[in-house]
Amino acid sequence: MDVRVVLLILATTITATGSQMIYASRNPLAVGSSVTLFSQDIVTTGTWISDNTLIVFIAPGNVNIAVSWNDRVAFNSTTSSLTITSVKLEDSGEYTLQAFSPNNFIHQLTLSVQVPISNVSLTASATNLVEFNDTAVLRCSVLNGTSLSYVWMKGSSEVAVGAGVQLSDGGATLTMVGVTRYDEGSYRCNVSNGLNNAISPPVHLNIYYGPSNTTMTITPTRSAYITGSNITLSCSAESNPPAGVQWMFNGVHLNHFGPELQLEMVAENKSGNYKCILHNTFTSRFTSESGMIRILTPIVAVVVNPTGGPPILHEQYMLHCEVTGYVGNIQWSRNGQPITADNTTVIDMTNRTLLLKPVQLSDNGNYRCEASSPVSNMTSHPYTVEVNYGPMTPVIAAPSMALTGQMVTLNCSSDSHPPSHISWYFNGSLQATASELVIGPLTFNMSGQYTCMAHNNITGKNSSADTMLTILAPVTMASIKIVGAQPIMNHTFTLTCETAGSVHYIGWMYNMSQLHADNTKNISMDNATLTFNPVTNADNGDYRCEANNALSHFVGPIFSLEVFYGPHKPTIMGPSFLGAGDNAPFSCYASSNPPSSYTWFFNGSLVSNTSEYVSPPLTKYMSGTYTCMAYNNITGKNSTAYKMLTVLAPVTMASIKIVGAQPIENHTFTLTCETVGSVESVIWMYNWFPLYVDNRRNLSMDNTTLTFDPVMTSDDGSYQCVASNQFSRNYSHIFSLDVFYGPEMPAIMGPNAAKRRDNATFSCYASSNPPCSYQWFFNGSVVSNASEYVASLLTDESSVMYTCMAYNNITGKNSTAYKMLTVFDPIEDVQIETPMYPAIVGHFYDLTCNVTGTAEHFYWMKNGELLHEDNRTVFYMDNKIVTFNPLELNDTGLYECMALNPFWNKTSPSYILLMNYGPETAMIDGPAFAEDGHSAVFTCSAKSVPPSHYSWWFNGSSVANSSVFTTYPLSFNMSGEYTCLAYNNVTGNNSTNSKMLTVIEAISSVMIRSTTVPINSDDFTLTCDVSGPYDMIYWMKDNMHLNMTNSTANPLMSYHIKNNMLYFTPVSRVDDGTYECVATNQAGQHKSPTYMLLVNYGPLNVMISGPDKANIGSSVSLTCSAETQPDCDFHWFFNNPLSPNVEAGAVITFSVTKQNAGIYVCRARNPVTNIEAFQYKTFMVIGHASVLHFHSRGVLMLMGVFALSFPVLFN
Repeated sequence: MDVRVVLLILATTITATGSQMIYASRNPLAVGSSVTLFSQDIVTTGTWISDNTLIVFIAPGNVNIAVSWNDRVAFNSTTSSLTITSVKLEDSGEYTLQAFSPNNFIHQLTLSVQVPISNVSLTASATNLVEFNDTAVLRCSVLNGTSLSYVWMKGSSEVAVGAGVQLSDGGATLTMVGVTRYDEGSYRCNVSNGLNNAISPPVHLNIYYGPSNTTMTITPTRSAYITGSNITLSCSAESNPPAGVQWMFNGVHLNHFGPELQLEMVAENKSGNYKCILHNTFTSRFTSESGMIRILTPIVAVVVNPTGGPPILHEQYMLHCEVTGYVGNIQWSRNGQPITADNTTVIDMTNRTLLLKPVQLSDNGNYRCEASSPVSNMTSHPYTVEVNYGPMTPVIAAPSMALTGQMVTLNCSSDSHPPSHISWYFNGSLQATASELVIGPLTFNMSGQYTCMAHNNITGKNSSADTMLTILAPVTMASIKIVGAQPIMNHTFTLTCETAGSVHYIGWMYNMSQLHADNTKNISMDNATLTFNPVTNADNGDYRCEANNALSHFVGPIFSLEVFYGPHKPTIMGPSFLGAGDNAPFSCYASSNPPSSYTWFFNGSLVSNTSEYVSPPLTKYMSGTYTCMAYNNITGKNSTAYKMLTVLAPVTMASIKIVGAQPIENHTFTLTCETVGSVESVIWMYNWFPLYVDNRRNLSMDNTTLTFDPVMTSDDGSYQCVASNQFSRNYSHIFSLDVFYGPEMPAIMGPNAAKRRDNATFSCYASSNPPCSYQWFFNGSVVSNASEYVASLLTDESSVMYTCMAYNNITGKNSTAYKMLTVFDPIEDVQIETPMYPAIVGHFYDLTCNVTGTAEHFYWMKNGELLHEDNRTVFYMDNKIVTFNPLELNDTGLYECMALNPFWNKTSPSYILLMNYGPETAMIDGPAFAEDGHSAVFTCSAKSVPPSHYSWWFNGSSVANSSVFTTYPLSFNMSGEYTCLAYNNVTGNNSTNSKMLTVIEAISSVMIRSTTVPINSDDFTLTCDVSGPYDMIYWMKDNMHLNMTNSTANPLMSYHIKNNMLYFTPVSRVDDGTYECVATNQAGQHKSPTYMLLVNYGPLNVMISGPDKANIGSSVSLTCSAETQPDCDFHWFFNNPLSPNVEAGAVITFSVTKQNAGIYVCRARNPVTNIEAFQYKTFMVIGHASVLHFHSRGVLMLMGVFALSFPVLFN
């Protein structure tokens, strides 16, 4: 596959024809070096030119070098190369080789000459910076080098330019505004120009930050703590350098510093809010974190007690949970399952009281209450509730009836707690006071109502129930008797059931199943009589009657019924046909009860008095009617049946003969069956199966003649005829039918296509009986008299019709077939041809597949897949031409056409079909408002191939001819509509869009000012001064919007905003931060320069660090420190704070003598807040007997007053 590709070589810019080009031996190159420019083509007439200045003129046999280049240039006429030595910076530029013959072309190359880079250094405006406050400026300097390119590195990673990170001075200066902790590290600049590169020594930036991301950890972690626990609080934050930590409890400072606070053996009064305050003295920032600790006493006792009387069903009952110790929650349970309040269970607000309202049986069980708190829990011992209820309605277990003389037991029970007392009554008289009552032997006067009464002496309730008892006598007999005549079929017949005893019901049984009345069986009202009207054989069987009452029954003996009937119609068994000389056996039977007697008659004469009769040897005269008569001497009835007998002679011959002409297909053909004997039936067999007539095969009335009209080859096969009567049959010999036919249409085997100069072999066959003879014809002439023919050394003239003729000399018929042979040449070349006009979306376009050689089919492919027709893509001229009507953008792709015949196929080189379209709707990116004196930038874009040309119009006048338009400094009369027009010079289409710009008065400056010094707990105000009209002012702190919700979020902050002023009432240390004022108008936002607010405070938490004692002669330093902004002035006093100070500064150092033992006092004074604070430290000298010596009582008294004053001074 040949794919044409155009490459754009960017390293050496070349404008060339075909694959021609020029290139340099090196590019870029250093000043003073040499370079050779090579050409791939030999130039005999032409020029070398540098930036429109002639260097060399080339002519056949002559080369002229310009004077200004003569000493530094050499031309090689063999290769057409140009060598320049001792290159200079000004040699940079465009070099052109132009040839006039033999091929006109112009090759161009841009050459770059540069100075190598050396002595790269890096400086920083500052290396110790405060996060968010400071800006880092790094400058990269290069002593030597040209065409410099800068890459900034932090460690091993390249610095990415983005928000707050900017490059200036062509990349030589790196500015990071508002540095963060992540900017800390070593920075270097890498300078390169294509010749070489150099890297500066590193500069390390140290970023002071924090404290931030403060966390407080309480160990162990609990929601509450039991009294006596040990608790550790630790506080940490991200900070450089590490922040100092001070602790507070419920808003009061603790005299404890450091990241951990230990609480040991805590009591309840240590519950509250603990806070750690962290301070970074380098960033002057504070942060804090709080944690709540809850300390509780444990639970020591839990008891469940009832209130009121016992639990009675459907009445109210109360339980109370009594707890000793702190209770957070109480949970009631019954049988281990939690109890929740519902419509019958009420729990009070404290969960201490459980009310069952009313009591139910499901309330039985063991009740517990579990009291819990965050530090302990305890469950009471179980309290068992048993619900008292009843008695419910009694249940009586007793018979409703009994027989005389028996004993009967009646039982009574009632659901009740505790169990009820039972009493029995008969007809109102007390019979027993137990749950069981036994009566008997029974008599009829003991029938009546028996009553059971139950009583519960706890609930005070009773309940009663009744039962009826009836006394009966037993049944002792049941027997069936016949009433009237015997059972004769179709006559009336009656049975009766005789009984003894108290009978309530009589039932009849038939064959062990209950008997029901129907349309032939009737039962009397008292069930005592059963009548059959009429009786039939179906009524035969075993009958019984049974008599019973509720407590006894009697089943009588079986009565077997057998109905007398008949005789029915006799059935005669015997032959209908027999041959002469045979004996004919007959038997006769008729259904009858009792069995019938039989007589036989032949042609009216009696021949036998038994049920069976066998005739003597038969003659043809013994054909006739044989009669059987049956007689029943009980019913007095008889019945008669008849049988016909025919005597026959045997069949001895059957033979098939042809009648008329031989069997030729589609002619009439006849066969006949000749027979000897008494023939009753003739049947025809075909291939051993019976033959049936159809629309072509007909039989004569007596079946002896079979006619085919017409006969067909499908009639071929074996035929027989069978002649028969009832006692004999005879089969003919097999007659094989073979129909003469044909020839049918010949079938030609051979190729449809062949290559030129090959041989083609054809064979011909036609179905025929007998087989036929063949002839081949080519262009009307006989070429062969055999079934096979070979056409040799095929040419284009061999592409013609070949004919085969078959002939049958019996049927006299012939048949002809034809074969077309096409001779093909090879496919040598396939190319896609396109129109002269470009492919434009929405227009008509076609591709043509041109072929050298013989092609039978064409296929088109797009991007390697078969191309199919649709409503836009249509194939013409047997797929040779594909037409797109109209073109769409998705028709872009790689097209190929394949041409093929039966022997060859070839695919064209790929053709890239590119769509020209657009421009689509132009899109404008630019502002709707801009300030006077500033410029507005508009960018226009539109989808288009090839890319569109753009022009800008303002109020109808052209102002620019590029996609990006930057206005001149704006004035108010430049408000209006700016229109972009995109034009495609191939499609001839254009697209426009407009943008309205309104010029407004500019905000020239935004500044923050203050008139006072910010001192902790004093009111303080910041004012936002804006020059120019604005729509709104808002304030930002540490890059976050400042609004009234910020003040409520931090209770330590108190401020409000009014007009353009921010009031702190009062200002505090938590207000420290970077503030900005933002003034907005329709054109955008204007931020003021950042204002760093550092609140002056302190001194707080004055501390003296250093040893409490030392040996004489050792050197000791005591250091005084305090939390303060700005730094304090420190003064030291010895034993007397009112005497002149002994030393100024935070550190006092002395060599220990016995006179150094005493009290050292440090005074810290803030020069801005004018606040003073004191701290003292007692120092002892080891080996000196007296700890303190005072020269007078006054000094001693003064020291006592000073000691008493220290807490006040410290606070």
